[in-house]
Amino acid sequence: MVLDGGLSTWLGVKGHDLADPLWSARLLLHDPAAIVEAHLDFIRAGSDVITTASYQATEAGFAKRGIDREGFRDLLHRSVGLAREAIEKADISRPVYVAASVGPYGAMLADGSEYRGNYGLTVKELARFHRDRLLMLAEAGPDALALETVPDVREAEALLEALDGVGIPAWLSYSIKGTRTCAGQPLEEALAADLVGVNCCAPEDVPGAVATLARTGRPVVAYPNGGLERWPGVRLIGGCCNTTPADITSIASWLP
Repeated sequence: MVLDGGLSTWLGVKGHDLADPLWSARLLLHDPAAIVEAHLDFIRAGSDVITTASYQATEAGFAKRGIDREGFRDLLHRSVGLAREAIEKADISRPVYVAASVGPYGAMLADGSEYRGNYGLTVKELARFHRDRLLMLAEAGPDALALETVPDVREAEALLEALDGVGIPAWLSYSIKGTRTCAGQPLEEALAADLVGVNCCAPEDVPGAVATLARTGRPVVAYPNGGLERWPGVRLIGGCCNTTPADITSIASWLP
């Protein structure tokens, strides 16, 4: 199946200013129609799965904009609703699925920490941070949860703990350097959800990572930053930063 590409990249190409700690989640407040149009572009390009604009959406981040807890819940639900709206507008016969994006703790910090990990928090503290957001997104009824750009096996452990009982299929994808997480742990130690994989990484790091993660026995997902290829064993393939609908059209053309 074909994922989408870099939602924020494409919104930037289309002229939207995302220089903000909320990144593309800012548009949930200020220009939701832009998100629908970006999703539509990826669907029309051939995406079978689109990810919501909730990667950098956290309760603490929106609280700084005066948004209370219920308002935050509404915005998370909106992110899923906008993806559904785009699917309906696309008016195509093939099924298209919605994956609700869940960024790591470091995404909230907006300082590149998702490429370092080692936040100084315990697994329990990280699980508490993620739990409510996972539950709120699940309430909106996505087809899956995308636990993305996870830099640290300890945060993966926290996410899996927070996911317990949520009742929505999930993939867990790591940010990596070579065959190690960005926090330096060997991928052999990686924990898996229903699917496991890598994203927001160099394309040359994908083959080794896929070979390692395939040993978990779970289907593998890969969506690096450009350089997209036909990697054997990858069940879901797409792009992350710097990938556009044109890249997704190329991927879709490879597949039967």
